[in-house]
Amino acid sequence: MALASALVSVMLDAVRKTARPMLRDFGEVSQLQISRKGPGDFVTAADIKAEDTLYELLMKARPGYGFLGEERGMMDGTDKSHTWVVDPIDGTTNFMHAIPHFAITVGLERRAPDGTSEIVAGVTYNPVANELFWAEKGKGCYLNDQRIRCSGRRDMSESLIATGLPFIGKTGHAQSIKDIHAVGQRVAGIRRLGSSALDLAWVAAGRFDAYYERNLQRWDVAAGILFVTEAGGIVSSIDIDGDPMNGKQIIASNSEIHPQLRKILQAT
Repeated sequence: MALASALVSVMLDAVRKTARPMLRDFGEVSQLQISRKGPGDFVTAADIKAEDTLYELLMKARPGYGFLGEERGMMDGTDKSHTWVVDPIDGTTNFMHAIPHFAITVGLERRAPDGTSEIVAGVTYNPVANELFWAEKGKGCYLNDQRIRCSGRRDMSESLIATGLPFIGKTGHAQSIKDIHAVGQRVAGIRRLGSSALDLAWVAAGRFDAYYERNLQRWDVAAGILFVTEAGGIVSSIDIDGDPMNGKQIIASNSEIHPQLRKILQAT
């Protein structure tokens, strides 16, 4: 059985406590599907409530750390070298439609004196499936208590690839179609499940052989970047000089598929 450090234990405890009322809210959303008003306002409240809970628990445990959340934005702390990076419900549209594929995700970013930064701990939890992914830098990646690793596939034609697609109000629709056209001709399948945090966790678990997406945010990818690298994979931007941590473009895969997929996407 894997033993989490004190730091990771704080994160695990926070997501578990946040998940309890979220599961009740998810049950309510299922009922709201039949109402004329719809679940939008309810889900917004659930999102904010979840982030409030995470903020309270994480800041109580590490009061000096900064906090970057999808709902409240950036809040600086007295400790300038550490920042919690949080998405309270990654896969909100799934949540809204009562689809049980969403997650609470938390990453801890550590900044060095030279200004560079890295994710040193991460947790992503799908409370409906009771799947808790977690990792700490240099200590491997785990699903609940079992260590996980990226897949060993080498052939693109046998690979299952995950991605995301922009929705109404987002940019990049035409580019997404180009990407799918180019990738889809070379792989066994493409999946769009609606949670980037879980897509990355599933790459780390070997369920997906690779994942790519454009136009994300830091909180979407923070924990997942660590998962994939700790599971033996590679994470980079699609372009040569980009930074995947900013979420603008990301590709994550095992070491065999990564260069092949990256070459395809760079040509679109």
